[in-house]
Amino acid sequence: MKVDRHGQSKVLSPDEAKLLFDAFPSDRDRALFGICLFTGCRVNEACTMLSADVFDGSGNVRAKVTIRKANTKGKAETRQVITHPTLRGYLEAYGGDRGKTHLFPGRHGRGHINPRSADAILRETCDQLGLEGVSTHSFRRTALTQMSSAGVPLRVIQEISGHRSLQALQRYLEVSEQQVEAAVGAIGFR
Repeated sequence: MKVDRHGQSKVLSPDEAKLLFDAFPSDRDRALFGICLFTGCRVNEACTMLSADVFDGSGNVRAKVTIRKANTKGKAETRQVITHPTLRGYLEAYGGDRGKTHLFPGRHGRGHINPRSADAILRETCDQLGLEGVSTHSFRRTALTQMSSAGVPLRVIQEISGHRSLQALQRYLEVSEQQVEAAVGAIGFR
């Protein structure tokens, strides 16, 4: 767990994620961090998204969220992730295109929101809730860990996350006590 910005970000339980999303002060914050959670993207990738990456020309939420390669960590390739129904709701509540270039405009409408500003929003909300070890990267780790726990093949998770190697992806995944118990429980004779 992350302590004083050291270590790995906390993987959120479903209850913690719900608590957090219910506590975010605005529809924008739910949409921003919803993109991080439901696409498994990094906060910088979400902050730098264009409105056209999420909304069509009529202001409707697209079937897939586009994460442009120019905004990814390794600038490897553009990827698209199907829009989860909960994310669709957050995006619809946040609002349509309304002529904005960036999905999450920065101060005074210039550029995009700074990832440090997003981090400050998250930290303030976590402090109010008493959640420790949470960082903007928690959403990415949570998404990838939940997919792994649900039995989604690693290659599919890699496609969604944009990791270049399975080895890099596996560092993100947390193994729960229940998974270890189930694995050991699978051993035996009939």
